[in-house]
Amino acid sequence: MAAESVTAEVGRIAPLDGLRGIAVAWVIAFHVCILRAKLGDPWVEMLTTSRFLEPIVGAGYLGVDLFFLISGFLLALPWFVHAADGRRAPSAREFYARRVRRIVPAYYVQLVVLFTVVLPLLLGAGYWRSDLYVYLFNAVAHALFLHNTTPLTSGSMQMNGALWTLAVEAQFYLLIPLVVPLFVRWTHAAVAASLALAALWHLGVHDGLDGLVAAEIAIGKPWGWPEPVVRYLLLHQLPSYLVHFALGIVLGRAWLRWRARDQPRIEHWLVGIAAACALAILHRLVAINGLLLGDLSWIVPPLCLGTLLFWGVTTRLSIARTLLSKGALA
Repeated sequence: MAAESVTAEVGRIAPLDGLRGIAVAWVIAFHVCILRAKLGDPWVEMLTTSRFLEPIVGAGYLGVDLFFLISGFLLALPWFVHAADGRRAPSAREFYARRVRRIVPAYYVQLVVLFTVVLPLLLGAGYWRSDLYVYLFNAVAHALFLHNTTPLTSGSMQMNGALWTLAVEAQFYLLIPLVVPLFVRWTHAAVAASLALAALWHLGVHDGLDGLVAAEIAIGKPWGWPEPVVRYLLLHQLPSYLVHFALGIVLGRAWLRWRARDQPRIEHWLVGIAAACALAILHRLVAINGLLLGDLSWIVPPLCLGTLLFWGVTTRLSIARTLLSKGALA
């Protein structure tokens, strides 16, 4: 039913539009600076030489983390609303249908343009004939949102490497109707399990998963994929981001409870202070090349960005609400 959509269940959460805008601008600036760094672009030079802007732009990959947090926050809300009202869980079939309608048409149009226009123009019209297997394998993997599963497809033919994030999102969508009921009934246990799985995956990427790594290397034998490339690929698959989505889910639950009651001013101040600390920690993380907690540094961005996300949807600061809800980023 349409009534089970996020907007129908909880209304428009205006600050999230602004936060999405920040994530989009952050990721775009990051990729523009990478792609045009050696082309003498004065705008890129300004961004990459400024002592203030360079760390911000250089951390643009964190925009992806923010996207994943927002997805977990938003998409699980109907399950919590239904549980609070004593209603049955939202229809998984309707949820999948809404996700398909929202992302697949535009995504497939983009794929058609990529594979029939962009690639022939940039690689030559004869490429698809000389390497037909690679071309078709990539097309099928992208169509099924599985292009982040092998080094052969993860770079999207070196034309749109950022598409790997859509694969992670789509794979998470498949899990939502299955796992969110667990968060509704056993919130703390579900978060702990997500954290444990993500931690185990990170450990495996660095020091284990030998069978999976060997299988990937065997698939890529004609191209000679080295082990570090395979492990880097595994690091950017769904299990690495389970804690992002889980944190987003519990933040959505916390926001629903926050909205249902009037908070004293002190609580808003505490959230604001926590957000300021999160910004400082993120700056420190970037300044020392992401190694704030050694091998556990991967947990810092979702925790900090999650704190900032919660502040963004609860703040009473008029200037912040205007910028996030009504400004150019919204």
